[in-house]
Amino acid sequence: MRSNRFRRVIITTFYLAMAALPASAQTWSGPYAGFIFGAGLQPGDSSETVTFDTNLDGAFSDSVRTATGADAFSPGFCGGIANGALPSAGCLDDSDGIDVGGRAGYDWQSGRFVVGALVDVSSTDLSDGATAFSTTPAFYAFSREMGIVTGLRGRIGAGSDRLLAYGTGGGAWARIDHRFTSSNGVNTFVPSKDEGRSGSSWGYQAGGGVEVRLGERFSLTGEYLWTSIDDREDSTVRSQGPAPATNPFILVNPGGTDLRRSERFEFHATRVALNYRF
Repeated sequence: MRSNRFRRVIITTFYLAMAALPASAQTWSGPYAGFIFGAGLQPGDSSETVTFDTNLDGAFSDSVRTATGADAFSPGFCGGIANGALPSAGCLDDSDGIDVGGRAGYDWQSGRFVVGALVDVSSTDLSDGATAFSTTPAFYAFSREMGIVTGLRGRIGAGSDRLLAYGTGGGAWARIDHRFTSSNGVNTFVPSKDEGRSGSSWGYQAGGGVEVRLGERFSLTGEYLWTSIDDREDSTVRSQGPAPATNPFILVNPGGTDLRRSERFEFHATRVALNYRF
């Protein structure tokens, strides 16, 4: 809900700016490079869960059930890392972080219409967790930390002599560190890759901003950016034996049950950039 509201604000502001800006000479054409500084902010995580594939067919839409047919994860989930085996112990909140990096791009201008392409690389120190609680009782916690994020985007906008309002969107690539922990000491848990691994995942970015000239060569940008990275496959963990034959994780398929978090890694970034225009 919050991300949809932010996007509506950006789109409305962009179209109002395009309508209000006068035509201008070609002042924005050419290459530029700059430094980024801002904050990465995660949306509310109350909807985060862990999903299950009990028959190992690749579809994470199953319920893990006991030998009597009861839901083995009826205690529920939390959007964070568990403090204990019971939901009543609570979970640690996810953390926001700073967003620091650099960018380079090129713009073309005709009248007041500006179109361009840019690449930016930033380090966004965000951590995000999701935990499932079983009736055992036990917790099963997935944590991830965002590392380097690279965006390759287009941008389109309207510019006057000193002001450029634009929208931007394109692809994104991120390095994400994953970790799985559990208080279950009976089953064996095998990550899809080595625990503590860094995964490379793809996604998209969209947002908008305003750029202001500070003289002939320098400009200052204020920007909002929404990033969504689909790293769920990299977080998959398989729960296997040794365990009694009645263990819920091996009732459907003796090979075990695959677990993974349900949500993409998504965050808002509000940032400023100081640019040099060549």
